[in-house]
Amino acid sequence: MTTPLWRPDPAAVARCAVRRVMRDVEEITGEPMVTLADFHDFSIAHPGDFWDLVWGECDVVGDRGDGPAVVPPPPSEDLRATRFFPAARLNYAENLLAGGDLPGAQDTALVFRREDGQRRVWSWQELRMAVGSARAALRQAGVGQGDRVAAWMPNSPETVIVMLATSSLGAVFTSTSPDFGPAGVLDRFGQVAPVVLVAADGYVYANKRHDRLPALAEIVAGLPSLKQVWLVGELDPHAELTARVPVRSFTDVLDTEPELGFEPMPFDAPGFILYSSGTTGVPKCLVHRGAGFLLKHASEQRWHLDVRPGDRAFWFTTCGWMMWNWLVSTLAAGATVVLYDGSPFHPEPDHLWRIAQEEQVTMFGVSAKYLDACAKQSLRPAQQYQLDSLRTVGSTGSPLSPEGFAYVYEHVKPDVHLASISGGTDICGCFVLGDPTAPVWPGELQTPALGADVDVVDERGLSLRGEAGVTGELVCRNALPSMPLRFANDPDGQRYSAAYFERFPGVWAHGDFAMWTEHEGIVILGRSDATLNAGGVRIGTAEIYRQVEAFDEVLECIAIGQAWDDDTRVVLFLRMAPGHALDDLLRARIGRRLREQCSPRHVPARMVAVADLPRTRSGKLAELAVADVVHGRPVRNTEALANPESLELFDLEELRR
Repeated sequence: MTTPLWRPDPAAVARCAVRRVMRDVEEITGEPMVTLADFHDFSIAHPGDFWDLVWGECDVVGDRGDGPAVVPPPPSEDLRATRFFPAARLNYAENLLAGGDLPGAQDTALVFRREDGQRRVWSWQELRMAVGSARAALRQAGVGQGDRVAAWMPNSPETVIVMLATSSLGAVFTSTSPDFGPAGVLDRFGQVAPVVLVAADGYVYANKRHDRLPALAEIVAGLPSLKQVWLVGELDPHAELTARVPVRSFTDVLDTEPELGFEPMPFDAPGFILYSSGTTGVPKCLVHRGAGFLLKHASEQRWHLDVRPGDRAFWFTTCGWMMWNWLVSTLAAGATVVLYDGSPFHPEPDHLWRIAQEEQVTMFGVSAKYLDACAKQSLRPAQQYQLDSLRTVGSTGSPLSPEGFAYVYEHVKPDVHLASISGGTDICGCFVLGDPTAPVWPGELQTPALGADVDVVDERGLSLRGEAGVTGELVCRNALPSMPLRFANDPDGQRYSAAYFERFPGVWAHGDFAMWTEHEGIVILGRSDATLNAGGVRIGTAEIYRQVEAFDEVLECIAIGQAWDDDTRVVLFLRMAPGHALDDLLRARIGRRLREQCSPRHVPARMVAVADLPRTRSGKLAELAVADVVHGRPVRNTEALANPESLELFDLEELRR
């Protein structure tokens, strides 16, 4: 394509916060700041100046302290030894709640929408008072700095309140969603020993009410560290739980006399524990700085996605996905956060687009799979809804195909910034994301993240920049404030090293297969550890999915590499659209398209129709779990899957002969 899908209006570009900051940098340094790429180069060459800019320009509340913003690692250590703001003292919760005082912020801090029509609104003042009550109740339970508070909760205001109250004390917050079973919850929370557990009695999803009290009893019994349980009556306001520790209703918690205060914490103080998806083993417990989240999210949200005070930010997520943490951080930008809990397709397939209209959403974030599903169902939001307020559509979770890009501009809104972003739980943020000042090209993520020395490298670790279309590994050569402090239960750091630093010593290897484009953007092709290697040719699974899912007969598919005859063959599993079957004619059509659009190596050796495909609870296809089943290996953590029963569909005799 010789023309982009979208070019920003010059007047709109002039209003972007990042453009104003770039002008200031140009005046101070004398370095030309014509494009975001210029600003990115500055952020890599002068990391201390850059993160100082984030602190100052993004209204960080706290004592910066004296000395440099960034202290590089000693020569004998790798980037993990980098120190950020070593003399600073600040509090994550204080910064989020200060967002309501920014000029332009609305009176409303939170809007909660549930699948069944429930709607609740919290003003900034109501949110502050609720946080103060929860903080006092946590102190009564004996929670102090460094203690862990866990939430097994829907995406509700109560979860935000508990997180902010925990952070206000300098304690550590961790969460997962209530659709996780007891084993999956204990795999996570059992490693971090929470002293207080906040849990709902159930949740609503796909027009069903799911009672979780029996599972909650199992979880409480499996967490000997607990001193108290707070029960949220999501289904029944009078729900009760009998447990070996005291149980308080959340209504009672909110009746506690408010005590709103904020403990100033060092920059490196732990604030959050997140978990890897766990599809390849027991989840890793990633210990993160709250201050690191604050600065990294501020740079992404305000400068890459142009989130402003008074905006209304929405992202479809659960409390078990890092995008929940990321979304809630938009409070610090003065945005109103729109929370949603339930199925994105109930009670109607276009339910989320209806909410975007009703709540006047300005940033609407979803997964790439959601946009693909909307396209498959021929949803036409632009024809059905008034989306005048919408400035940004965000997409993440998996690569968004060029056809997905085209769908947004043809059927959602022609004048919108489509920001396809990519990062991970590992950094609770992005390595590559949007640029509101530059064109959008189909299938491309526009720019490396500011402050992140991102590159695509070959198997020797040599840069592929300037070699558009050549595939390699996504890496980052410098430290970011949101990289984990450490893994829990990893005293010598070996698990941390093995996860990111063994592939290319001293360089963060993220595990994504990617390539540069001629526009200096990046295309993500899928996980490199799920990358197919057929006949010595490395193939990203997203390349196959893009072509195969273009067929109306196919809803979605998953590809793996199967060890076969001392080589690897590609096996493709397809979930068919209603009324369609996988016959020899369709197999031939798929093979021809892959051969013509990709290469002969992309054509699967076997194509098999299955009734369902396994996915993680954040919606990602679980390629590695399927590969384990096909190879007869144990799947080490089915609790990470939303539909583990689907794995039985892949234990096929026909693939062993």
